[in-house]
Amino acid sequence: MEKLKVVYFLGIGGIGMSALARYLHEAGVKVLGYDKTPTQLTSTLEYEGIAIHYDDRPDLIPADTDLVVYTPAVPIDLAEYQFIAENGIRMMKRSELLGEITKDKTTLAVAGTHGKTTVTTMLSHILYQGSEGCTSFLGGIAKNYDSNLLLRPESKFIVAEADEFDRSFLKLFPWLGIITSADADHLDIYGDHQQLLNSFAAFTANIQENGFLLMKLGVEIPNQTRQSVSRYNYSVSESADFSALNLKLIDGIYHFDLKTPGETVQNLKPGLPGLFNVENSIAAAAAAWLSGSTSDEIRNGINTFKGVKRRFDHRINQPGLLFIDDYAHHPEELKACISSVKALYPERLITGIFQPHLYTRTRDFADGFAQSLSLLDKVILLDIYPARELPIEGVSSDMLLKNITISEKQVCSKEQALQLIDKNRPDILLTLGAGDIDQLVPELENILNRKETR
Repeated sequence: MEKLKVVYFLGIGGIGMSALARYLHEAGVKVLGYDKTPTQLTSTLEYEGIAIHYDDRPDLIPADTDLVVYTPAVPIDLAEYQFIAENGIRMMKRSELLGEITKDKTTLAVAGTHGKTTVTTMLSHILYQGSEGCTSFLGGIAKNYDSNLLLRPESKFIVAEADEFDRSFLKLFPWLGIITSADADHLDIYGDHQQLLNSFAAFTANIQENGFLLMKLGVEIPNQTRQSVSRYNYSVSESADFSALNLKLIDGIYHFDLKTPGETVQNLKPGLPGLFNVENSIAAAAAAWLSGSTSDEIRNGINTFKGVKRRFDHRINQPGLLFIDDYAHHPEELKACISSVKALYPERLITGIFQPHLYTRTRDFADGFAQSLSLLDKVILLDIYPARELPIEGVSSDMLLKNITISEKQVCSKEQALQLIDKNRPDILLTLGAGDIDQLVPELENILNRKETR
């Protein structure tokens, strides 16, 4: 990219936007931005020296702005957006900027309707700790670094989360592409599942000559890769190019050896519970192996990885009380999360607080949500988090509630949910969703820790 001096971010508090803002800020660019509401992440950005405001005020946009970066989540009726468009200030989507930054690097792009954030972060940790290093743009806050950006400018590698929403990942042209899953999602964008699969196929067509495609065994997408691209698959339970050998569960932690096309990497012990995290570990380790990481580097990375905030995130773990916060917002993600907890603690009662994300997703997958949430012992539903959407008649949390088959279920406000937890201490508590349910987590921790000391 040409030399940028002043870059303004519309929606700077988004997880992907904030990583880009940090990257440019570290490169010496003057970075400013707007977001609708202050969060812990925006507070951190301000502490790092990035000016942010929370009122829709075009007059606060610097006159010497070189570039405005925005996300599809920004409404076009926002006064700042309209001012920028009317005054001809150069605008670029978040995905376009990421594409520009990565185009001249050896890019490893992790795509998938779920699992991509953990795989991206774990892969980044392996490479970053190794001899090659990497720069990484993460879709979550890595616990090892308390950041969504890892910087190693001298490294040839960039690791990036490749977002399928709005076809953003088609702006990337990776050397190595990873696909963790391709379940139906974002049907408000794609219309049907086949169109989503076609978009994933287009992503694979972007992989560079003599590059690599690593895909979970069983994911079926049309083959559009170049002939020179080497294709590999991985699986946690079936025979594949990369798979788990000697899988054992010891004190709630899985141990396994990794079979690769050239060797066996022994004694892997991902610290994250759940069989789905073994699968994530295989994907990350496989990509690192294809990138030239040694067995020792892979083992060290996997075994020292602390996880990602809001991804099966243990907030409290003490006798008689377990509190896990998770970003799950799709029926398959909910099923994986809840099933993993049930497998680890088969005799314990699980209470889940779930905030549905988007009216369209709630409508399109209502039956799947009801089935997954019925795996819980108790369900507390919050109102739908609308994000970029307007309400759809007849689509509500009450609609979901009717189809959930367990008896202990209710819809309530956030304040009522806090009161319910305060009155009825859960055995295991899960907070689930991609909206602003994370803002309840500190309050729930205070309530549960207070009850513990009574």
